[in-house]
Amino acid sequence: MVAIDFGRARRVSLPWVFARVPVWQGVGGMPPTLLVLAGIVSVQIGAALATELFAATGPAGAVSLRLFFSGGVLLVLWRSSLRIERRALPVVLGYGAVLSLMNLSFYEAIDRIPLGMAVTIEFLGPLAVALAGSRRWVDPVWAVLAGGGVLLLTRSAGHVPWTGVLFALGAAVGWALYILLGARLGEKTSGGGGLALGMAFGGVLMAPVGIAGAGTALLHPGVLAAGFGVAMLSSVVPYSVELEALRRIPPRVFGVLMSLEPAVAAVAGLTVLSQAMNLPQWAGIACVVAASAGATRTGRVEP
Repeated sequence: MVAIDFGRARRVSLPWVFARVPVWQGVGGMPPTLLVLAGIVSVQIGAALATELFAATGPAGAVSLRLFFSGGVLLVLWRSSLRIERRALPVVLGYGAVLSLMNLSFYEAIDRIPLGMAVTIEFLGPLAVALAGSRRWVDPVWAVLAGGGVLLLTRSAGHVPWTGVLFALGAAVGWALYILLGARLGEKTSGGGGLALGMAFGGVLMAPVGIAGAGTALLHPGVLAAGFGVAMLSSVVPYSVELEALRRIPPRVFGVLMSLEPAVAAVAGLTVLSQAMNLPQWAGIACVVAASAGATRTGRVEP
C-alpha cells in the first residue's frame, strides 16, 4: 500500500509511530477530511515559516533546527522503545541520512523557486514509486500528465532558476527513497524508536553543515523559537491529525486528499510569502494534482 498511497507515502511511519501518542482534545470531533486538510495546511505553513529563517540561518541551518527539534520531541515521546536490534541499525542510519538530504534539497529548492512549484515537482517522487512496475494501461496517462504539469510550471514571465528545479527533483528522489526506507524501517523496528533515532541521526548529520552556514545565529532565541515552530508545524501537528483521520477514512481516500498538497502549497506561497504564479503554472499544478489523485484512486488494492 505504501507504493500507491501518496498520503501515507510521505509519512509512511504514521500507523506504527504515533499509535500511542494521544491526539489533542477536541480533534476527535472534527470531520476526517478537515483533519487531513489541517495537516496539509500545517505542513505548508511550516515550509513557509522555514523560508523566513533562511535570511538568518540559510536552508542548511533551518534543516538542522527542524531535525534537531523533531528528533528531540520524538526521542522524548519514544524513550521507552529506543532499543533496536543490530540488524536494524543500517536501515535506521540510512533512513536518517535520506531524511536529512531530502529536507536539505527541498529547503534549497524553496530558497530559489516558489513554494508551490517546489512541492509540485517534489511530488513526482511518490508518484514515481506508485507507478513503478505497474502494467495498467492508464498509468502512462498519469505519468504524461504529471510530466506536462512540470513543464508548465517552468513557464514563467521571469527567470526560473534551474538550480531550484534541480534541487526540487533531488527532493523528489529523496522522497521516493524515504518511502522505501520507511517501509523497511517499519519492518525492522517496533514502536517509534526507529523513527526517533533516524530523525536524531539526520540532525547529527546536518549539524556541521548548519553550523558552518549559520554559525552562532542558530543560538539566537528568536531563531530557536522559529525552528521549534517549524518542527512542530511540519511534523508533530500533521502526524497527529492525520493519524486521527486515518482511523476514520480508507487510506485510498486519504491519499486522494493528500494529492491536494501541491495546490495548498501554491496558495500558501501566494498568501504567506506573496509568491505569485501565472496561469500556465497553476495549470501545471492542476495537472500534477490530477495525476497523483488519479494514480492513487485507480491504484491496485493491496492486501
